[in-house]
Amino acid sequence: MATQVTARRRTSFLHIAITLQTLTILLQAVSAGLLLTASYGETLHSVGARVMYGASMLYVLAAVLAWKPGGGPLRPVRHACGFLVLASAQVVLGIAHVPSVHVPLGVLMFGLSVLALARR
Repeated sequence: MATQVTARRRTSFLHIAITLQTLTILLQAVSAGLLLTASYGETLHSVGARVMYGASMLYVLAAVLAWKPGGGPLRPVRHACGFLVLASAQVVLGIAHVPSVHVPLGVLMFGLSVLALARR
């Protein structure tokens, strides 16, 4: 009984982490639009990038916590680590001002995050 409750909490934490990640990526798309139209858009997009990267790290932590102690599947850990690699590339491309790759990668990341959220 206690194991089922613990497993549900870990799954819930994983679900919350994926939801947070998806929302932060969506907010990054909104702030990218503001980047083009408003004076505060650059600041908002920069802060959002840090929050999105933190959400990606939280996703990795949640996936590891759901896998290791409870013996859950390893697949979410691989997905979370792959997503962290994509987020790292996204940050590097954004700093380097390469919008021709930065924007499509952001769209891909949002799609993958929505898929991960739908699987939960």
